[in-house]
Parts: sequence; C-alpha cells; structure tokens
Amino acid sequence: MPYSTEHKQKTRAKIVETARILFNIHGFQGVTIDMIMKEAGLTRGGFYNHFQNKEALYSAAVHSFLMGRGAEWRDEAGIDPTRLCPEMAQHMLDSYLSNKHLGDIENQCPMIALPSDVARASPDVQNAYQELLSAMVWLFENSLEDENGAARQRALAMAALCVGGMVLARTLPDSALADEIREAAHLTASQLQ
Repeated sequence: MPYSTEHKQKTRAKIVETARILFNIHGFQGVTIDMIMKEAGLTRGGFYNHFQNKEALYSAAVHSFLMGRGAEWRDEAGIDPTRLCPEMAQHMLDSYLSNKHLGDIENQCPMIALPSDVARASPDVQNAYQELLSAMVWLFENSLEDENGAARQRALAMAALCVGGMVLARTLPDSALADEIREAAHLTASQLQ
C-alpha cells in the first residue's frame, strides 16, 4: 500500500530539517546523503522519492528556515511581523546579534552558517538565501521611520551589520574580539533606526 500524501510530506519535512541542521554544523561539502538519511532514521533509497539530488535538498533546507526554525526564533524573540514598528526592529537586532544566537550552531540562520557554501551553490540555493536576506531587510525597512526616503538604505545597512557581524564572530569562537564585533555591529545597527 502506498504512503499517504500526509506521510510523504512529514517525511520530506523531516529530511529537510535534519539536513538544515547538518548543513549548519558541517557545511554543504561535509554532509552526505547517507549522513542525512541516517540521522533522519530513514534509508538512503527513500531520499530520491523526495529530492533529485543533494543540491535540491540544500535549496529546500535554506528555504525552509524562514517559515520553520526562523519563525520559531522570531516568536521567541518577540518579533511580530504583523506589528511593524521600531520596537520590532530592535527586537530583531537584539536577538540576531545575541550571544545565544551565535552559540546555537544547529539553529543559526543560514545567512550566518552558510555564506561561503551558498556563494558556490546553484542559483536555486542562492535564491533561497536571498529570500532570507530580503525578509530581514523587509522587516527592518517596514519597521523604520522613512526619513527622506532612506529607510531602505538603513535597512540594508542594518541587515549587513547583522549578518556580517555574526559571520565574523562565528569565525572567532570564544574570543573577546568576537564579542566586540557583535557589540559594535549591534550598536551601529541600533543607531540607524
């Protein structure tokens, strides 16, 4: 008897979430299909019922963050995308540039965990990554006062400070310099509001 559509969707979601975590920890090259399927408790043969190849799964894993773990993270941070105001932008800055976010490798935003891999990935993966960045910019832009039509530029700068600050901090684990970078990025981004 064939599996139900619901079972297939749940299995696919399990593969995507497992892959997202493994990609965050090991990067694209450091993860194999066998690793993903074993960690998900599934057989390798089942992989091809859901994805054409590892690159397609990579794209799905990056794309899934926004409405999956990313949505949970926004809720935990008190970010309400339906109530855009400077307070929401500040919540985003506080949470994104936090030591807690930096230390949570498994659940980190792919923009922090995977930038080098994404730069060498397919257009589908790069488009998924761009969706994440666009969502962050949108939240900032629509939460800021639009003084002299500069809200978009300020939002872009804030997003660059968030992602760039965290990427640099991640490369310097347990370092005082990493803390200084995060704090400087936070302070500068907060001043752009």
